[in-house]
Amino acid sequence: MTPLRQRMIEDMQLRGLSPKTQQSYVRVVRQLAEHYNRSPDQIGEEELRAFFLYLKNEKCLSRSSCTVALCGLKFFYEYTLKRQWPVFQLIRPKKEKKVPVVLSTEEVWQILSCLRRPHYRVCLSTIYACGLRISEGAGLQVRDIDAARMQVHVHLGKGNKDRYVPLPDQTVEQLRQFWVTHRHPVWLFPARGPRGSGPRLTATTPMSTAGVSQAFKAALAESGINKAATVHTLRHSWATHLLEAGIHLRLIQLWLGHSSPKTTAMYTHLTRKAEEVAMATLNELIEELP
Repeated sequence: MTPLRQRMIEDMQLRGLSPKTQQSYVRVVRQLAEHYNRSPDQIGEEELRAFFLYLKNEKCLSRSSCTVALCGLKFFYEYTLKRQWPVFQLIRPKKEKKVPVVLSTEEVWQILSCLRRPHYRVCLSTIYACGLRISEGAGLQVRDIDAARMQVHVHLGKGNKDRYVPLPDQTVEQLRQFWVTHRHPVWLFPARGPRGSGPRLTATTPMSTAGVSQAFKAALAESGINKAATVHTLRHSWATHLLEAGIHLRLIQLWLGHSSPKTTAMYTHLTRKAEEVAMATLNELIEELP
């Protein structure tokens, strides 16, 4: 590891950035260096500007990928190299207002029933039942399950925030039945060796999120559901289903770990039942008019 990369990593640690964010930032700085075949501290502002144009016009990166690139390079140049360049004020990926894909409860069960391997089926069922992100679900530890209070303790979720989410009875039983198949002292979903070799009991890491994502994609294709769903869609669907069932928006916000109620409020636009009730109420009001 070069002294420059080590310095950047130390700066990110001091800043309190999560390990995943640190990896993303280091990756984008490395990509910049590889693009110009030079050390990043030898790259000027105009070259950086040209690199962002390359990402936008030739690589056609999504807004989220461009934002990660901007944040990573901005951190490196402004914090590690102490360079305050105006180009960072110019680059602002355009905000996208997309409505997330939502599955009905029937579609969720249909997809989950297509999962043949227990570790994927139980993991994805838990992700839906608790509204977890994929990394939170795959990385669950035995200590995170509070069966007495029927809660899951999510440690250092997005934004390094802890939170508690409710744990349904059926999910607890599923987790217990799956855990006894490997009895790992730490991980609920321990990794296995290449091509499934090696006992899970000796695993030092949880199973990969890439494997969970691929399993969901295969189950979605087998189910015949024609929606652009991902594992994260289970989280969106969970929140929408709770809102349709009458759970208060503020409580859903806490369970999701959202800092702002505005983020959670997007689910109000996805609830068909709420719209039907509102329309029925409106019709009743109109009928009473003379």
